Amino acid sequence: MKKYIINIKTLVLFFTLGLGFASCSDEFLDRPSEDGYVSDQFYSTDEQVQRTTYGMYGKMWAPFYTKCFYALSELSSGNCLAYADGPELIQFKLTSDSFILSDPWRSCFGVIAQSNNLINTLESSAGPNVSSAVIKNTIAEAHFFRAISYFYLVRLFGPVPIIEDNLALAKNPMVNTNRVEDVYKFIENDLKYAAANLKSKVRSRTAGNENIFVTQGSAESFLAKVYLYQKKYPDAKQMAEKVIASGEFDLLPNFADLFLTSKNNNHESIYSWQWSGAIGEYQGGNFSNVQYGLDILNDGVSYGATYVPSNDIQDAFEVGDVRRKESYLIYGDEYPNIKADGVVGFKVDKVKYPSLLDNTGAAVKKYVVGQVTGETGPVDNWGGMNNCNYIMRYADLLLIHAEAVMAGANETTNAAAKESYNKVRRRAGLGELGLNVPLTKTALFQERRVEFAFEGEFWYDLGRLPRAEAIEIVSKQDRGFDSQGVKHYIPVETDFIFPKPEIDVRKNPKLKEAPVPYVFK
Repeated sequence: MKKYIINIKTLVLFFTLGLGFASCSDEFLDRPSEDGYVSDQFYSTDEQVQRTTYGMYGKMWAPFYTKCFYALSELSSGNCLAYADGPELIQFKLTSDSFILSDPWRSCFGVIAQSNNLINTLESSAGPNVSSAVIKNTIAEAHFFRAISYFYLVRLFGPVPIIEDNLALAKNPMVNTNRVEDVYKFIENDLKYAAANLKSKVRSRTAGNENIFVTQGSAESFLAKVYLYQKKYPDAKQMAEKVIASGEFDLLPNFADLFLTSKNNNHESIYSWQWSGAIGEYQGGNFSNVQYGLDILNDGVSYGATYVPSNDIQDAFEVGDVRRKESYLIYGDEYPNIKADGVVGFKVDKVKYPSLLDNTGAAVKKYVVGQVTGETGPVDNWGGMNNCNYIMRYADLLLIHAEAVMAGANETTNAAAKESYNKVRRRAGLGELGLNVPLTKTALFQERRVEFAFEGEFWYDLGRLPRAEAIEIVSKQDRGFDSQGVKHYIPVETDFIFPKPEIDVRKNPKLKEAPVPYVFK
């Protein structure tokens, strides 16, 4: 008897989903099709089954990542400015018909559709020669990726539809959104399943492809983060401590090494998106060299520095913080291993480049690897390169642990919380909190901001603060964008959740209705 694997392209009609597959490693590119009718033994080998998730390590996220990932977080949060798509985000004027909203929506629901496909059909469509352990791990990966998708969706859009059955959606695409608390419960359930069924391992301390794949520790790390977002502090603390005690992850000793191509998939990486400039197709490579890097630092395109550091984020770094130079560059900085203007060894020289940093006197350095060298690997025709980008790394887990111990208080003297905080500070070359000095909520959020500057994180941190507190922080920022000299903008409560894409609302008007409770199986 033949079994039907739903053609997930059908869902394009309803959610404008876009699918594709790629990775930093060429082996991630070749995988079987999932369209149409297939036999019971469609997946006949372990390798075929393992490849079904490869796209969710990179290319399926490309519409979200390429132009929208940093725009939504770094522009909205006040970390960056942009002079093209920037004003609508910086001034809180983003409209529902913007691609900046529709691309993340279709990426996330594309991953959800693929995850559902595997969760619901993989076991019955795998042949007798496929090991049960591989099937188990692959289905667990699918639960993990579905959870990550919903974690982005609920933080960006609030109530969203919980979809578990692609075929049911294809038959009836008019579905309601579900309550935020139900979406979070669904995310928790997926991560718990993933944690219980993914392989466990200790990451190799040598960066490489063996560290690409998510593990039990990856799922537990995200579970700690999801608990924190819901203020389930005891659960977040317990889960963070479990991962810390496992020894699977650790801080990379040198902060600058985190963003080298040769350090892709290092042991600080809990989950990273994989890109490759060798793929030769649009959105295959990492676009950070173009979106962040100066035009003299990239190949293949004639522009650069789409996003530049705001004055506000520049002021957030303390004197002596080694992260500053690796996060943004200013005149006088030198990068001996970076190729710029065709020469290896880049000094940001004001005499040679008098108008290079005209906007805010700085440019983003993080994720910018420069023109092609043996270190960077190849570049594609759109300036995309091989370096991966972090979705979660161990420094995040340490700061989650510290915050979970604080449990919503304004400060703590707890030694374990302070040690997690101090580990991040030590690597940054900064002073630690002394024995009798408390860790404050203000200091912790400041540390999160500078540690993860330009990594697409700060907007979500603002979004989980009490609205009045978040509004006060944003209102004081020098957001630096107005022809009339206005630099400060005061958001309202609703600005912290984006409108659902208009194209999808037209197809499914129920997206605008009040959310309904989700009936869990």
